[in-house]
Amino acid sequence: MFKWYLLFISLVVQSASAQKASPGNAKNAAADPAIKWPTLSGNQPIVVARGGFSGIFPDSSEYAVDMAMTSSMDDIVMYCDLQLTKDGMGICQPDLTLDNNTDIAMIFPTGKKTYNVNGKPVDGWFAVDYTFDQLYNNITLVQNVLSRPSLFDGTMPIQSVDDILGRKSVKVLWLNVQHDMFYNQQKHSPSTYLQKVVKYYPLDYISSPEIGFLKAMQGKVVKAKTKLILRFLGADEVEPSTKQTYGSILKDLQSVKAYASGILVPKDYIWPVSTDKYLAEGPTTLVPDAHKLGLEVHAYGFANDHPASYNYSYDPTSEYLQFVDSSAQFSVDGLITDFPPTAAESIICFTHSNSNATKSSKALIISHNGASGVYPGSTDLAYQQAVADGADIIDCSVQMSQDGLAFCLGSPDLSSYTTAMPTFMSRSTTVPQIQPKSGIFSFDVSWNEIQTLKPQIENPYDGDSGYPRDIHNKNKGKFVTLDEFLEFAKKNAVSGILINIENAAYLASKKGLDIVGSVSKALNKATFDKEATQQVLIQSDDTSVLSQFSNIKSYKRFLTIKEKISDAPKVSVDAVKKHADGVFVSRSSLIPTTNGFLIGNTSVVTEMHAANLSVYVSVFKNEYLALAFDYYSDPVLELATYVVGMGVDGVVTDFPATATRYMRSRCFDINGDRAILPIQPGSLMDLVEGAGPPAEAPAPALDVSDVVDPPLPPVATANASDSATATAAPPKSGSSANSAHLGYSLVALVLLKALFSV
Repeated sequence: MFKWYLLFISLVVQSASAQKASPGNAKNAAADPAIKWPTLSGNQPIVVARGGFSGIFPDSSEYAVDMAMTSSMDDIVMYCDLQLTKDGMGICQPDLTLDNNTDIAMIFPTGKKTYNVNGKPVDGWFAVDYTFDQLYNNITLVQNVLSRPSLFDGTMPIQSVDDILGRKSVKVLWLNVQHDMFYNQQKHSPSTYLQKVVKYYPLDYISSPEIGFLKAMQGKVVKAKTKLILRFLGADEVEPSTKQTYGSILKDLQSVKAYASGILVPKDYIWPVSTDKYLAEGPTTLVPDAHKLGLEVHAYGFANDHPASYNYSYDPTSEYLQFVDSSAQFSVDGLITDFPPTAAESIICFTHSNSNATKSSKALIISHNGASGVYPGSTDLAYQQAVADGADIIDCSVQMSQDGLAFCLGSPDLSSYTTAMPTFMSRSTTVPQIQPKSGIFSFDVSWNEIQTLKPQIENPYDGDSGYPRDIHNKNKGKFVTLDEFLEFAKKNAVSGILINIENAAYLASKKGLDIVGSVSKALNKATFDKEATQQVLIQSDDTSVLSQFSNIKSYKRFLTIKEKISDAPKVSVDAVKKHADGVFVSRSSLIPTTNGFLIGNTSVVTEMHAANLSVYVSVFKNEYLALAFDYYSDPVLELATYVVGMGVDGVVTDFPATATRYMRSRCFDINGDRAILPIQPGSLMDLVEGAGPPAEAPAPALDVSDVVDPPLPPVATANASDSATATAAPPKSGSSANSAHLGYSLVALVLLKALFSV
């Protein structure tokens, strides 16, 4: 059963770009004479919600419609794919057949049919074979994209066009008639149906890929009130009424002007994408050519969870801006998207921005092995990109070669970040003190040998999903020594550096390598020990390592808490305070998740801040697979939730450009006229009673034993380091307690439930 009252609260709280950004402000922005929109009308581009908020909810469901209309800018356009039932009722469904979007195949198992549709046989369950009452009273909607949440499947009925038009949230409607010829063959006329609709409701846009239908609608709608739009399909597909390909029709836009006010095209008609997923060097001339003829141009195919090109670095905002803010020479007139909040956010918050704007946030943007989402991590190119992308702090995770040279790399295991496999496969070993799986470790390979390898870009989701990072940059860049990294930081005058040191005890006792001494000498050599303007952050999961740097007061020391925690009791926080100025924690230690949904927030930030300890969070990634469903596959919403909602002091990210754009945007200030508000953890899953399987057990609390480490062992001699009986390195910090603090989100929801149950 749905918690309808929670739906309302969720809409108010989660409508990040809408509630603060849109009432009056979206229109005011368009009317501002300082902002020139290169659309045909000169107005701000419209955002068209395909099936409502279909990126999260089943297409054209009540939730999808209401969330789309109230979580974006003013006058969001609701897009409905019209289908007709046996008794002539119009319903909104994305496909001619219903089996991919509803549970009809289970309810009417013998109802499958085959029809000839534009010369091709199509199998499935068709709306035209059922009355509206049969559909409404028996079948329910399901999410038709497997990677999207199935939480709401089977909970909402199909909706008629009248149902949607009658909703107060819907102010502007776009009806797409995809199969006029098919329905006429079944003795149903979409044009006759639409004539009845316009008598009672305003239809702002009517589109179709069939030219015959659009010509038939001329004179049946008031041109000043309803725009007729020709929808283009693939360039090689054939338009059924003229038998021309859409590619050939595109070459004669003047003829389109005779029966349509605009065109709706796949987005790659404007920005072509190559087969290897890279943008062409520039856009086609389609938009300016159409505008010269007085035709609007709308683009479709936008979805946050469907990456279109490596050029966008898995950031959907970058793609939206490519179509409305790329050159100021043209802008499309509308964006048809499954994720309307992100499209609206892109237009309201990020268009016409000043790339030199000052960062509004005090939270630091810290690179993760440089801009490792764009180039192989810890290479010269990754660091150059991080600086260009606005990172405040660039980082070096220090590793040691067999011959004692300190260099930057994300892990001592070369197989993850270099082409060490299969060249040094014979040196693969298992070191349980470092990682459970075997690896080729830098401390077993000389620096000269390491330099014979190529860097390798990390692909955290490639194996499971086929979403690799930039393949053209796969092996670009060169390895960087610690000395070279420090020299680069000095030369580029970045705000600060982060030096991460791990495995010091193992390296000293087993390999005879003094990583702490190497770092200290390098920092002194580069005069960072006397630096007054550039911050130096020393990070380690070992308090004994941090204590080695306590004599340089300008250095800030940070303890890495690798384990997921749910609480930070005062006694444990006090232990941290003795050794560090702050902590690095995982995202899930602040906002836990279950089954891909946020379930609340912990009090770790509040507890650390009470002791004047800074809290940095890692690691942020743009790929939608790294994001909880609550963030709508939008990395900006995740950043807003941690930076503004949780009040963290810094974020560690593979993609500094995304964080920089957000923190320099006009929508960063939560108290401003426009703002991107944080997501309320837990509210999305709480829309459905008893949603999903049981939540995971809460993570343990931070314990004092997890914080304090034994003193570092002395650096062993060569013979001792090779000895099989050498003393084992101290165990890494663990976790033991079992308490949890869920934050303000769940408390608020409980109170609301009690309120509405009275």
